[in-house]
Parts: sequence; C-alpha cells; structure tokens
Amino acid sequence: MKSWIIPAGEMGGFASLRMVDRPLPEPGPGEVRIKVHARSTNFRDLSIAAGKYLNGPVRRDTVPLSDGAGQIVAVGEGVTAWKPGDRVAGTFFQNWRSGPLRPDVFGSDLGGPIDGMLAEEVVLSEHGIVRIPDRLSFEEASCLPCAAVTAWNALFETGNLGPGDVVLVLGTGGVSTIALQFAKIAGATVIVTSSSHEKLARAQTLGADHLINYRDDSNWSKTVLAVTGGHGADIVVEVGGPGTLPQSLAAVATGGLVTLIGVLTGSVGEINPMPLLRKGARLQGVFVGSRAMFETMNRAIAANFFAPVIARVVAFEDAPQAYAHQKSGEHFGKIVIV
Repeated sequence: MKSWIIPAGEMGGFASLRMVDRPLPEPGPGEVRIKVHARSTNFRDLSIAAGKYLNGPVRRDTVPLSDGAGQIVAVGEGVTAWKPGDRVAGTFFQNWRSGPLRPDVFGSDLGGPIDGMLAEEVVLSEHGIVRIPDRLSFEEASCLPCAAVTAWNALFETGNLGPGDVVLVLGTGGVSTIALQFAKIAGATVIVTSSSHEKLARAQTLGADHLINYRDDSNWSKTVLAVTGGHGADIVVEVGGPGTLPQSLAAVATGGLVTLIGVLTGSVGEINPMPLLRKGARLQGVFVGSRAMFETMNRAIAANFFAPVIARVVAFEDAPQAYAHQKSGEHFGKIVIV
C-alpha cells in the first residue's frame, strides 16, 4: 500500500514528504478500514510539514492530512453501525464526539499527531467517521472535515447565525468560501475581503453582497461599517490572526462575534481589547468541531443546494504539488488530492 509520510523531526516543509510502501492495515475491534478516494489540504498541513504546528516537528514518521473521504472495505470485530461499501469521511478530531471542546480531544487530530488520510487505505475508529451526503462526490466530501465543520461551528454552533445577520468573511480560502456559502443559505448578508479582484468576482458568483479589496482599501473596517449603515458585522470569520484582527475588532457590530479561526498573518502581535469592551462583543476561538456538529452540518447540506468549491485536483502521486498550490495562496476554495 502506498502512503505519503512526513519523516520524524523534519522541518523542511512539503519538500520533505516521502512516498513509502506500507503493509495494508487491518481493522481491530471497533475499527474500520477505508479505501480513500479523495483528500483535501489545509493551511495547517503546511505548518505540520514545516515543523511549526503547535508541538513542533512530528515525533515519528507521520501520514499527513486531516481531510479525506472514501468507502469502507472492511470492519473489525464488534462493528455493527458500518458495513463495506458505506461512503464516509473521517472526523478531524477522532475523540471529539459531541459537547464542548475538552483537553483530552487534543492528540486525536488526524494528520498529526496521529496518522492522517494521505494513504491509499486507512484504519479509523468506528466513532471517528461520518456518513457523507449522497449527492456529494468523494472529492467534494473530502473538503468537509476541517474547513466545512470549522465554518459551520463558527456560524451556527458558536455564532447562532440567523436570516438578515451580517457576516464578514476574510479571504477566499477553504474555510472562507464555505462560510460564504453557508451564510447565504441561512439568508445572511455577506461581505468578503480579498487582495484579488478576480477572486472577489468569483465570490460574487457565490452570493457575496459586498466586496472589498484590502490592497486598494487598507482601512477596510471603515468600509464594512459604511456598507452596513454603521452596524458592522454580526459575525466575523477571522482567518488572518494578529495582522487582521485589529480591523476585525473595529468592524464587528455591537454585541457581535469575532470567530478566531486561523493565523495566516502569523501568531505574534499586540491587540487592543478596547473595541471588544466598548461594543460588548466577543472574541471566540474556533477549533474545527465535533462529530455531532459534522453530522448536523451534513443534514443541512443534504437539504440544501451546496457543494464545496474545488480550486484544483492533484493526483496522489503528485501530492507535494497540492502543498505548493496551498502555499501559493492563489487558490479559490479547496485543493483536492485523488
């Protein structure tokens, strides 16, 4: 069986990826074996390959990628809820079934520290998978575990988004484009920022109501206030981190919510908390979500016209190219490996 790994201790980025042959894994009690048909990348995967994610370099040879979808080909002893042929995706956190985020959830995230989905076949816990919506392809379903669940959590589980609310989405990567799509399904007004006029035009085709090019408009928080009549954004999908957070705090509405999801601009910076205090707003970290959230989201997907935007599809043998495209920042939507 072919698999990609990040060698233990590596800090060289995606250039350190190695394809290896491994024995076909056998499911133990309470486990299933999945033939993976598609996987997708996230910014997190770049950090892990570079040894810069949370706990530093991987401590053992590790199969990367948290996101993937495929079909069950074998089940272990005691598994009754699943059978060969079932179409499934893995959950980002294998140990987070429901309820609030708990400390013991960490360490069960696919693609580091535990083996992820960049292999021909994988073995996962029967409790660490969900059934994927029938009308989604494997490529589309592979975009759901991290980016889509994160967007769902930010908007609905944490944000309690409702019709008529204003959502500010930063950028046009995986989480951001899916958040835009979900917000429009919910009847929200959506503002999208990007440095590319072409990407903004594409965001408009997904329903974006207001478009802001932050290269042309460096004080974009004032524009957010202007286009909303001084109201601001009820929910900000903040993926930038310290480099964009001050303006997100300036753009959030009174009583609104800034969901801190990513740190694309880095992890170090000085933040003035006064805007939150003056507005009675919240700043809430969002770290993907539980299996229960995933299942709720899938029911919503099945009931609505929704499919993740796929920017590029790369062959399994060319997986490092997917990392390179992710790093370039040129993509609109998700990058998939098949």
